[in-house]
Amino acid sequence: MNTLLGISSPYSTSADIVSKSVKAEDLKHKLENSEATDTELMEACKSFEAYMIEQVMKHMQKTIPNNGEKNIYLNYFGDMLNNEYANAATEKQELGIAQMLYDAMKRNS
Repeated sequence: MNTLLGISSPYSTSADIVSKSVKAEDLKHKLENSEATDTELMEACKSFEAYMIEQVMKHMQKTIPNNGEKNIYLNYFGDMLNNEYANAATEKQELGIAQMLYDAMKRNS
């Protein structure tokens, strides 16, 4: 649960789950839409890449020992920071996952 100033917030955890569910449904809808344009397909691929990078970063952070010190601001805003890092990496095409996925989907359609 996210905490800020020692107050737990079940709403923020629920909001994160709903937000991720909405993103997944939006991505699923874009991918299933056979009338999708190339731009929409590329945006769906970028959304997938950003989501995957965000998940990898979250799991990597869990492996870092914190020595009992917790930064309350990082606990509260860490998800937003991971999201921005993931979006920046996707827009700069640093990994190229979106482009590879796009090319594969265009070949198979």
